[in-house]
Amino acid sequence: MKSKKKARSTAEDAAHLSREDAAGLYAERRRRRSRSKGLKVLALVVVCVVALGAVGAWAYLSNIEGRLNSGVDQKLRGTLTTTEAGDPFYMLLLGVDKSEERAESSEYGQDSSNYRTDSIMLARIDPKDKQVTLVSLHRDTLVDLGEHGQQKINAAYSLGGPSYTVQVVSQFADVPISHYAEIDFDHFEGIVDALGGIEVDVPIDIDDPYAGEPIKKGLQTLNGAQALTLCRSRHAYDAYGDGDLYRAANQRMVIAAIVKKVLASDPATMTATISSMADAVSTDLSLADILSLANQMKGIDMDKDVYTGMEPTTSSYVNNTWYEICDTEAWKTMMTRVNQGLSPYASADEDPTGTDAGGTVNVKNDGGTDATLPDSTTFDTNTGADKDGTDYSGTVEVLNGAGEEGLAGRVANSLARYGYDTSAGTARNHYDDTVVVYMNDAAKAKAKTVAKVLGGEVNVIDASAGYTSDADVLVVLGTDLRDYS
Repeated sequence: MKSKKKARSTAEDAAHLSREDAAGLYAERRRRRSRSKGLKVLALVVVCVVALGAVGAWAYLSNIEGRLNSGVDQKLRGTLTTTEAGDPFYMLLLGVDKSEERAESSEYGQDSSNYRTDSIMLARIDPKDKQVTLVSLHRDTLVDLGEHGQQKINAAYSLGGPSYTVQVVSQFADVPISHYAEIDFDHFEGIVDALGGIEVDVPIDIDDPYAGEPIKKGLQTLNGAQALTLCRSRHAYDAYGDGDLYRAANQRMVIAAIVKKVLASDPATMTATISSMADAVSTDLSLADILSLANQMKGIDMDKDVYTGMEPTTSSYVNNTWYEICDTEAWKTMMTRVNQGLSPYASADEDPTGTDAGGTVNVKNDGGTDATLPDSTTFDTNTGADKDGTDYSGTVEVLNGAGEEGLAGRVANSLARYGYDTSAGTARNHYDDTVVVYMNDAAKAKAKTVAKVLGGEVNVIDASAGYTSDADVLVVLGTDLRDYS
């Protein structure tokens, strides 16, 4: 009633106004209605923008999570165990090389599903105490794979995929595994580059042509390509012992550096970083799980609260193949300490690589010495040749077929002192007698000189027996040179 009365009053007032005043009154009323309508439209636009933003954000986050979980199926999820929120848990970290070159060279076949597990690592994560323990497993560890017989542990991935690998590692380590993450080394560079690089103290000069470009030792920021080289390199350590030990230690060091960089970022940056990682990482964890865990681990002291270790093994030549044989008692002792939240090692002397808690590799030399150089009165170190014309130039690849740790590295270092461009590696088979192979007729004289440097009765042959190498000369070391120094 009140509104109708007011409307009539306004109309009556208008009747007493002049024509011009009445026109102005009605124009004002139209302007008010127009402003009111405009505000309603603006409000609707704002609501729509917010709604569309929410939809966009949801689509963005869903896309990240979809890529993260793309390689995880229900079979894998069914293999993983559940843990109470905040309790310590184990996570299996696998480094898988899915490059076409690796797939084609797989010992398990030519199919692209037969990728190699190059890195196997157990991570114990304790959110309450803000502590992480990383334990590497030798990929060549001999294990019983049931119906598949005794094989290297990294064969589990080719035989049964992630779920079977989780099952095998869980049984081997006697721990429940709650989460899984797989890193595709073919896309690993992007992870590090997305972080703007990682700070790493490279223990020695890394010069391994099989891994990538050389890296100088020392504290520095590595880009993606350099970090990948560090994670792949093992021949750079041939002079110090088992290169796989040092490579695994470097992988743990790189993982720790990545975690440190991620935890130092804000949630928005962290989400963007995870998005850039999603094409290289496959995990059962959701994006919310990762952000929550990162928040719980904020404040971790990476120098004191990150422990690292390596499965204790010894090398053994079985049925024409080299395997790592686990020291079961030492392994049980190590995992008991890990379960208790302690360092894998009771003392630093137990670590074969001398790796400290923060991941820095302290190289231990195995005591090998270089062979005596030619008489300095006849040897020209600038040209790599004797003054009597003997040529010590060219490339030489040295492969260890004797089973003596560090042997190929010692021999390669000795030959390098003469002037040769050398590389070292491990032969696929066991050899009793050392052979020096020239890859072409032009390298025959070089091969004879290399054999002379090695000393003893060393056979010099051509490559017709099936030997292959990109070097001028290939040296395959046998047990007859196990004591070479």
